Amino acid sequence: MCGIIGKAGIGEVMPELIKGLEMLEYRGYDSAGIAVIHNEKITRCRESGKIINLREKSESNREELTGNVGIGHTRWATHGKPTVENAHPHISNNKKFALVHNGIIENAEEIKKALLTSEEFYSQTDTEVAVKLISKFYKTDVISAVKTACKELTGTFAFGILCSDFPDKIFATAQGSPLVAVKGATGCWITSDLGAINEKSGEVYRIANGEICEISKDSILFYNSEGEEIKKLPERVSLTEETVNKGGYEHFMLKEIFEQPFAIKKTVLSFADKNSIKLENVNIPDEFFKDKLERIIITACGSAYHTGLIGKHVIEKLCKIPVNVEIASEFRYSEPLINENTLTVFISQSGETADTLAALRLCKKYNAKTLSIVNVKSSIIAKESDNVIFTYAGKEIAVATTKAFSAQLVSLYALAIFIAEKRETISNQKKQKLLNELLSLPDKINTTLLKTTDKAKTLSKKIYKSTDIFFIGRLYDYGTACEGSLKMKEISYINSQSYASGELKHGTISLIENGTPVIAIGSNTEIFSKTASNIAEVKARGAKVFLVTDESEKKLSVFVDDIIYVPSTTPEFQSSLLVIPLQLLSYYTAKRLERDIDKPKNLAKSVTVE
Repeated sequence: MCGIIGKAGIGEVMPELIKGLEMLEYRGYDSAGIAVIHNEKITRCRESGKIINLREKSESNREELTGNVGIGHTRWATHGKPTVENAHPHISNNKKFALVHNGIIENAEEIKKALLTSEEFYSQTDTEVAVKLISKFYKTDVISAVKTACKELTGTFAFGILCSDFPDKIFATAQGSPLVAVKGATGCWITSDLGAINEKSGEVYRIANGEICEISKDSILFYNSEGEEIKKLPERVSLTEETVNKGGYEHFMLKEIFEQPFAIKKTVLSFADKNSIKLENVNIPDEFFKDKLERIIITACGSAYHTGLIGKHVIEKLCKIPVNVEIASEFRYSEPLINENTLTVFISQSGETADTLAALRLCKKYNAKTLSIVNVKSSIIAKESDNVIFTYAGKEIAVATTKAFSAQLVSLYALAIFIAEKRETISNQKKQKLLNELLSLPDKINTTLLKTTDKAKTLSKKIYKSTDIFFIGRLYDYGTACEGSLKMKEISYINSQSYASGELKHGTISLIENGTPVIAIGSNTEIFSKTASNIAEVKARGAKVFLVTDESEKKLSVFVDDIIYVPSTTPEFQSSLLVIPLQLLSYYTAKRLERDIDKPKNLAKSVTVE
């Protein structure tokens, strides 16, 4: 995800901007840049690739970049390729404005055609539209120009803005994308991540939707969406490791939700390229998969179990082999019908989950092939498994898993493609399509986050007072529904249940009353019409139905009370996108209820006891 930093201070700002961008590297990026006001003119420096490239280029142009006010940005490409031309900051044609941007401006092309027909564009980005729109509306008042421009924009954005007419100031605004202003000992800052600023403590102001912020070296002023000055109270924050690690987000859970594009990209690139899947720590002979493999058993707990429910259908479809999914705490006490021709898969974020570890040890007694999917390389499950797929979600602080869940899911996709290739059960054309979609998932998750956050906030307002919520779906969507339901009950404490859609009529439908929220998950599969029938059944009994689906199913919008659309991908991978708004919906529902989101009652991050 993109990162923003800006500072108005006393000394030279360029080194601090570069250092701040280095602190943002973990978020993922493909280009970076800075802009500094020098002698009342804006000078910028941009580079594709690593920030070390930007550092070297900036050092070689240090004289032109001398100044005490500047902005910087790390870019994850969404509109346009990762080139220098598309890197931020972008500048207006008259060179008066420079702007950095997190988010997506959905109506950029319409604005180009309607309001900026005389402007010349030098990049493929939506961001360039924003800076030129502000410049168009600017007369003498930057606040007024920003206010007017933002009213023309749709989408999500956080802007950091320089204007050469005001060489001692930075302007900022946000709409659906996190941004904070900080007053510290060495100056005032804007940032999307508190970890980027070089201060030990400071007064932190969260920039709310529609607000405009004006900072100088010793002051921070705020204006509402009408341009009227407002007073805001700061949070006095000691920038300890925990506070910094939240990176401007109110909770670790929200931060980790927004880290998913980078976590998935890092995980996918650890085993996939455009030609094949390579599982370095899986040492099972090809002939086992082709001639000996009789069935696969996936064993896990909680959210990891839900990845298994989804993965089962992906593996069965691609590999033509039966898959069972078992709850580890049940499986460990069973008498499993397994042998040396069974592949047993164990999924655990921590690699220390007690029941999953016990299930692994049980399977080893039966000489089954064992394979674990874990996020911690040094964990005991990783060490005791014959084969391992490591996920690269990074450390997850919030008890309710998000990015680790998503990393486990793409690992199961990779395993399915890997086995299918060995068993020769998919064509080269199908394999190529799957690989292309797998590699595109990080960008599609990024787009999903940007497009569904505001909608999830809106829907949370409609359900947070409910006593019961039901989640329904079929096949892949049932596992997704289970995960959405678990997230909701974990952190909001609302009684939430998930059901296979077709099971509603076998008893559960008696619980549906006027106003009961039903969250229906419906991906574009051959059986979507069946889920539509179940939606009609609960709707007829008074339920408020909220549909989460991909963009190909817009015809159903007339049958539900509200709808969240996610981008489309291949049906096997659609769950990775559908789960994102469910995570956000749970988060914003819990936030409205003022729950302890990162540390919900009675729950632990790693369950290392029975």
